[in-house]
Amino acid sequence: MPQITVDYSDTLENAFDREGFARGLHDAVAEIAAAKPENCTSQFRPSAYTVFGREDPGARGHTVVHVTIGLLAGRSDETKAQLTEAVLDLLRKHVADTAFAVHASAEIRDLDASYRKFDR
Repeated sequence: MPQITVDYSDTLENAFDREGFARGLHDAVAEIAAAKPENCTSQFRPSAYTVFGREDPGARGHTVVHVTIGLLAGRSDETKAQLTEAVLDLLRKHVADTAFAVHASAEIRDLDASYRKFDR
């Protein structure tokens, strides 16, 4: 915990500094949401097929990045909003300018009470 998932268009493969983003994000989650950076888990999932609006998917003129962060319940809406803004700021820094339009979003969710984990 926190469980972080980053879905992004594969056209950003060479324009997205995923390592730098993850390091910055783990620090931000620790600072803003009082989590331990060593407990942050980030998964990056490139998408080979992105459709934006009514654009022809073959044109590939748009890219999407969406970050979902699952936290244990108890953070205020203000804390979640502050973390969401930090995520968007980090994306601005770690996604290079490209010929594509970049659409970035982020969401903070409470993990369900059934959430459990183990480490080996």
